[in-house]
Amino acid sequence: MTTTLRPTEPLQQEADGTRSRRYQVCVNSRPVGAIHLGTSALFGDAVAQIRDLSIEEPDRRRGRGTVAALAAEEVARGWGCKRIEASVPAEAETALRMATNLGYVVRNRHMEKPLGDTAPELPAGSRSRPMTQEEYGPWLAHGTEDFILDWTERGVPEAEARTKALQGNAEMLPDGFATADMLFSVLEHEGTRVGTLWTGPRDGKAFVYDVEADARHRGKGHGRTLMLLAEAQGVAAGLPTIRLNVFAGNTPAERLYESLGYETVTYHLYKSLL
Repeated sequence: MTTTLRPTEPLQQEADGTRSRRYQVCVNSRPVGAIHLGTSALFGDAVAQIRDLSIEEPDRRRGRGTVAALAAEEVARGWGCKRIEASVPAEAETALRMATNLGYVVRNRHMEKPLGDTAPELPAGSRSRPMTQEEYGPWLAHGTEDFILDWTERGVPEAEARTKALQGNAEMLPDGFATADMLFSVLEHEGTRVGTLWTGPRDGKAFVYDVEADARHRGKGHGRTLMLLAEAQGVAAGLPTIRLNVFAGNTPAERLYESLGYETVTYHLYKSLL
């Protein structure tokens, strides 16, 4: 049997500069599923995205999805793409296994946790205060460079990573330090600054945009305290859930979040097409 992709629409040129196209997945010309392939708004036409891939129930577990994904890679190569990305819900274990078997690598994942009505208390000796405008500039510059490093260590060329970081800052912080609903906090322990936190709303949930214990104060539980502060801020804002991003390989952070009750909701994967 031959599995192929059949276009169901012309190539779409989107307003944000990306392109995309929808296809039927066919076996001997019989439709058995669908796939939506596009390019990245952040990284440009050099990066393809499998935006959706579904196989109808009677044809699942027969390798149709695997062949469709491989066919999508060939389409992406024809578009001139050098990398392809996909996002997989945590509950889609079969899809995640298929992606990793095809050579996709987990770059990062989103984790979340429901929030109750009562804010957690910070440990004795710890207190938070708003970040000052004088602290904001150096903090943002440091965080931006760390963000770029995180992405370049995981297969993204530095120029692309820098574009992503700067574009993200512009979109999320249009008014910089004064951006509405964003909270920039400093954690102190017994009067000494030990870490920083950036939180705010996102899609109806609290989101931890950046959390960092200062290097010389790590390993003393301040990371956990910063996360308790993030949860307290989410509760104070009346939000039901808190979400965060963690990069693959950041084992201390992954263990911390899991110990606090966070669960993975989405895996984000990539594969080189060279």
